[in-house]
Amino acid sequence: MDGGPVSQSGKVAGREAVAINPQDAARRGIAEGDVVRIFNGRGACLAGATITDTVCPGVLRLSCGAWYDPADDGNGNGNAVCAHGNANVLTRDRGTSRLGQGPSSATVLVEIERCTAPVPPVRAFVPPRMAAATSR
Repeated sequence: MDGGPVSQSGKVAGREAVAINPQDAARRGIAEGDVVRIFNGRGACLAGATITDTVCPGVLRLSCGAWYDPADDGNGNGNAVCAHGNANVLTRDRGTSRLGQGPSSATVLVEIERCTAPVPPVRAFVPPRMAAATSR
């Protein structure tokens, strides 16, 4: 339902919103509505910052609803960043146990910074180019 009006109303700069404590935002030079890069050793995504004291210092809240939208990270290294803010690029892709196989998400160590590179457009809702039909 990411393309629907309810989900879209919560986006910031067209991306998934990430909540950050005012103290953490100030230390990193992040302002309300900035596009930020959230990253760790597994991957990176871009999100729109919302500054709120409803999250503790040292904690971010990033919902997992954005459709995956890979883009070049702009650093010339060939690595991808999710331009739309999909949190799955940051999580461990391994089940909680061999029996349960539940997701091991929601407990991820990350860093966040204001995005200073050119921000790629969100293309998650752009339909793919269709090949022209050929007749025989």
